[in-house]
Amino acid sequence: MLAALIVAAAVAGSLEADLKAVAALSGEPAIVAAAGVTRDESPILTIENADAFNPGAGKRRLVILGGLDGDQKSADAALAAVRWFKTRAPAAIRREWTVSALPLARFDSEDKLSLARWVTFQAPDLVVTTGGAWDAVKGVPYKTLDGAAADLQKVLSTTTARSPLHEELIARVTREPLAIAKLLARRYPETPGISYIPATAWTQTLHLASVAGDDALRQKVREQIQPWMSGEKKLFGDRIQLTAVAGTIVFADLAAAGDPTAARLADQALPLAAARKANGSAEYGQGWTDDMFMAASVLARASLRPDHRAEVDAAAQLLIDYTKRLQQPSGLFNHATDGPAAWGRGNGFAAFGLMETLTAMPAQHVSRGELIAIVRRHMAAVKTNQSPDGSWRQIIDQPGAYREETATAMLMTAMARGIRLGWLDRSYLPVVQRAWRALAAHVADDGTLVDVCSGTGAGPTRRYYFDRPAVTGADDRGGAMALLAAMEMFELMKSGGR
Repeated sequence: MLAALIVAAAVAGSLEADLKAVAALSGEPAIVAAAGVTRDESPILTIENADAFNPGAGKRRLVILGGLDGDQKSADAALAAVRWFKTRAPAAIRREWTVSALPLARFDSEDKLSLARWVTFQAPDLVVTTGGAWDAVKGVPYKTLDGAAADLQKVLSTTTARSPLHEELIARVTREPLAIAKLLARRYPETPGISYIPATAWTQTLHLASVAGDDALRQKVREQIQPWMSGEKKLFGDRIQLTAVAGTIVFADLAAAGDPTAARLADQALPLAAARKANGSAEYGQGWTDDMFMAASVLARASLRPDHRAEVDAAAQLLIDYTKRLQQPSGLFNHATDGPAAWGRGNGFAAFGLMETLTAMPAQHVSRGELIAIVRRHMAAVKTNQSPDGSWRQIIDQPGAYREETATAMLMTAMARGIRLGWLDRSYLPVVQRAWRALAAHVADDGTLVDVCSGTGAGPTRRYYFDRPAVTGADDRGGAMALLAAMEMFELMKSGGR
């Protein structure tokens, strides 16, 4: 067993060195990344270009897969094909094509999704394998080659059409933010309730209704929240949870617009959001980054109403205290003190809490400078860890973690808000634009979503986060976060951030 691990490590080290050498050659592909991890958490390395979701990139896209049969010769042939493309392929082929490659597809037998997931979101027009069986991705032609450069040159010279999959993804990313927002607002939440997930969808649907002058959307929200507005249903059960406390943000928004019934409901949440345990964590939370959004969003929104100015002080102090416990030296946030990983959505929660509080905070507030410094450290690390296609991963700083929808939506939203309101500079704008396209690619035309991490508590190991299942289909959580991202992207573009 030990000998096998030593051999595997040597192979992986050699492949990484070879990939970096090929990446350093002039031209694309030039980014060494990963498509998954093995059970020992070794990354399954790739070499990629960054144009998968770029509608302005006119080149056709080739994906090269090697090592499907576990044969090192097949992996060597895949890497040699990339090297040939970058150094000896005819200029006409390099003008017409761009390449990504996965030379050694050594996925564990139980991991049936990672390879297809990676190939799909490379938006390929053609897949070429250098050995081993391949379960083709629907809508993409593929060829199995013997590794000879002449064979590959012939295939590339005679393949001309863009694949249906590539066409579909380009159609998704060229939709306007409001078009995606309307699609999501009409569908979500599918399960109304007092929780941060429906409430996030409701607040953004109200925002959209105001922007678009759409009374039907406003009426939809009113109908879904009516059981609580009328008193038919209570806000909270016997066991109070911070996720439910955060569900009152929709009432806070309506209260700010002058609705007295909504104000009474919003006020019920304030002492619950502000309550702290002896150790400083939120009384009704778990001490996770989730609390940074759940509590701060309620307190910050309340502070916009007369006689509630002090709530922003409580929000700021909570965020500062949680940051001291959970922010890594890198700038990323661990999910929890006993959750030693920079979980994607967990970093989104931290970013959202800071975003909500800074949005509501007066310019001269004593804590504003400290919160902005926290945001800048965080966003600098997030920016550095953006994946080649523009998304963010299930574990932000682990290249082999899957590229996840809510992390992408939430971090993009916080970054876009920071640019628009001035606590981030415009060097982040291309990062946001790339993230927006990656998010849009994961939103289908019926409003279903791809790769939404399921509900996740704090886990004791990094492996726990790697293994959290990803939902593909209708999902209230993913829909709410994408809706918020679409509305924030609309506001950024309206302000000149294109």
